[in-house]
Amino acid sequence: MTSQDNNPKYPGITSPIALLDPKPLDLELSKSLQAALEPHGVFESEAELGHRLEVLSKINCLVKAWIKDVSMEKNMPSNMAENVGGKIFTFGSYRLGVHTKGADIDTLCVAPRNVNRTDFFGSFYELLKEQPETKDLRAVEEAFVPVIKMSFDGIELDMLFARLAYPSIPEDQDLRDESILKNLDQKCVRSLNGCRVTDEILRLVPNVESFRMALRAVKLWAKKRGIYSNALGFLGGVSWAMLVARACQLYPKAAPATLVQKFFMVFSQWPWPQPVLLKQPDECNLQFPVWDPRVNPSDRFHLMPIITPAYPHQNSTFNVTVSTRYIMSEEFKEGLTVTGEIFEGKAAWERLFDPIPFFTKYKHYMVLVAKSDEEDHHLEWIGLVESKIRILVGNLERNPFIGLAHVTPDSYGPMDESEGTFVKKWFIGLDFKKVENMNVDLTYDIQSFSNTIYNQAGKIGMWKQDMKIEVKHVKRKQLDQYLPQSVLQRGRKKDNIGKSITPNSKRLSTDTAHPAMAHSKSDSELLKKKTYAAPAVAMDSGTNSDEVRTLVDGKQDTEKTCDTGAEQAEETQQKQVTEHVHANGPEPVVEMGKIGDSVIEVDVSESSNDSTSVIAKRPLSPDHNGCSLPKKIKEVDIEVKDSGDSEARESNSVVKPASPMQIDRTPAPTPPIRAVDKMHMQRLPSNELPDMHSPSPVAVNPIKKSINMRLK
Repeated sequence: MTSQDNNPKYPGITSPIALLDPKPLDLELSKSLQAALEPHGVFESEAELGHRLEVLSKINCLVKAWIKDVSMEKNMPSNMAENVGGKIFTFGSYRLGVHTKGADIDTLCVAPRNVNRTDFFGSFYELLKEQPETKDLRAVEEAFVPVIKMSFDGIELDMLFARLAYPSIPEDQDLRDESILKNLDQKCVRSLNGCRVTDEILRLVPNVESFRMALRAVKLWAKKRGIYSNALGFLGGVSWAMLVARACQLYPKAAPATLVQKFFMVFSQWPWPQPVLLKQPDECNLQFPVWDPRVNPSDRFHLMPIITPAYPHQNSTFNVTVSTRYIMSEEFKEGLTVTGEIFEGKAAWERLFDPIPFFTKYKHYMVLVAKSDEEDHHLEWIGLVESKIRILVGNLERNPFIGLAHVTPDSYGPMDESEGTFVKKWFIGLDFKKVENMNVDLTYDIQSFSNTIYNQAGKIGMWKQDMKIEVKHVKRKQLDQYLPQSVLQRGRKKDNIGKSITPNSKRLSTDTAHPAMAHSKSDSELLKKKTYAAPAVAMDSGTNSDEVRTLVDGKQDTEKTCDTGAEQAEETQQKQVTEHVHANGPEPVVEMGKIGDSVIEVDVSESSNDSTSVIAKRPLSPDHNGCSLPKKIKEVDIEVKDSGDSEARESNSVVKPASPMQIDRTPAPTPPIRAVDKMHMQRLPSNELPDMHSPSPVAVNPIKKSINMRLK
């Protein structure tokens, strides 16, 4: 027996941490995990799976017939047109085998070189429109990755298009071969990337069935906790799949239940922004842009990079913001605590899937409302607005007085007919920093977001007169005007779940002695004996803080990571509180911006006189290193005053004499057009166009109500 047989090679850029076989407890918990998943609709019946296969078969036949007709219209002999081929490929959750009931199917139409994208969005679109099974058909040809969306025989489909430089497409065409990318344009390469990444993930996991069960659990958990949305700055399906795949590589023989627990253990301590890699980047000379912070300066600002394993390698999470990274990091820690209790027998799997009590977490919320008068306009409008919400979140979190801006991925329709028929609402929870005697003006932040939306809509020819957006500030007790009680009460039955995501929460140590952590000490001892060389771009990591840094560069480096231990967190928090308490009298007064014809001043006054407690009760803003700052917003009341005439507006805008620290928050002039890096533009998300200031192609609706809060 050779040494290679004694030491089999496992996928991944580092060696596995543990190779122990599952214990009886692990197998028992895996069965209970599957039972806990079933009520949530994550498994389809055989009849439902058969219906999906039938729909895909019909679409595949339509594609073949369409390609044949297009070929003959372009003077191709009929005998050659019969054999030109064409095929539908699947990717995403359906290809991974983790799709849920009612989920859509991501598909890719691959055509030979004589069929182009214009044909796809022209004659094929018309062919789909003629089919009786087709509903809600819409084409997004101007998107970063052009797509046709539809519902076919009750199944939602997203269809991309790629033209290969081949005269025909055989049935056994392998999309993993990098040679197929030669002589293709960027849009075709981006369309092919979905299938290539999905196939590569399945190839790089040691046990596909365990991977699928663990991924189902993680995706359900992420949706319940409100952190499943690539467009809003959280993680999308492919990013969650890559994180679970990395955990599978580190524990290749673990049972699904153990993989879920190890997933939380690894990524609750991951030293972001170190990238997650499933394999070493491929060396390819096709000259397509790839993620490489050594070459591309813009890549250095990505906060939570997760790199796709197929060439051209891209970061699937560049939408992540400071706030969303902090929220996800705290959820990872909470998930580790819950799974630890599950392995100890103190909790059931159902607790892991408890929904987040979002509408009781914060005292202040921003409500974003998108309206239109026609259904066709509404589908396009809400798609554009949702893709830009992260810009509003970014504007808010950059406000010096806002500690955290937390958007929920769920959107809600109208409460009643008075709001209109085609209305969609999103909610952003706000945590303010500890300030006193301060006017907080959010008008410019909101106006900048509004300008971006209307400019983008006009630029791509989408904007219609009935398309409108509104942004409002409401207190928690006013949410019943926008949402039913069934939504507001969601997750409130267990208040400890909502309160646990704070910098003071007790976390399980990686060396805890319960069965879930039984391998942690051995993992640490194993890693202390090994030092891995850094990869070409950046190295991946293992489990706990010391192990992670050992995997990255073989040495201890604690300057860029936050200590997750309970005692050190408490000590750091007390120190930060002392440094940030305002002991020098009143803070400066900020001038309220005046936009439009009327001004509404939102006066926020103190309603709680308790000044003894300065420990944060909710998660607040992370600092530039990703650590949380323990600050607290005081209880506030809101008084709305409407100034009816111009004299009243002038009197409201007068600023009292302020200290030399006074900050001018009046709306600044529109900044000049930024030079946009072409390489950076190529890595924008599929439903995006570059966000940049430009002359407005449409009449931008000014904000007629200025939002100005006074914190005392």
